[in-house]
Amino acid sequence: MPVVNRLTVHILAAVAEEEARLISTRTKAALATAKARGVHLGNPRLLARDPATSTKGNLVQIENAQRYAAAVLPTIKRVRRAGAVTLAEIAEALMACGVPAPRGGRQWAPAQVRRILLSA
Repeated sequence: MPVVNRLTVHILAAVAEEEARLISTRTKAALATAKARGVHLGNPRLLARDPATSTKGNLVQIENAQRYAAAVLPTIKRVRRAGAVTLAEIAEALMACGVPAPRGGRQWAPAQVRRILLSA
């Protein structure tokens, strides 16, 4: 735009704002119409719509966490016997031993150690 002044910018902004409002209104109306026809809105592959699938997935995650905690607990006990007292000291010792963190990473956080100790 070769000549742009405050009035031009104000008018263009007002037009853009009105267009955004119209798009929003049309989109909301179209979604309401689709919903009235019985169309499921959102991600069609979302498994959370089926409570049984969601519950099964949660149970698998809990079992995996319990299995991991049971595998790491002897190492934590050994580290504590060696003199580590605080959660941070235990986390540092686990990293020094090369024990992978619960989510597969190398870094242990004191909160992760706490969760494993509480689950034992």
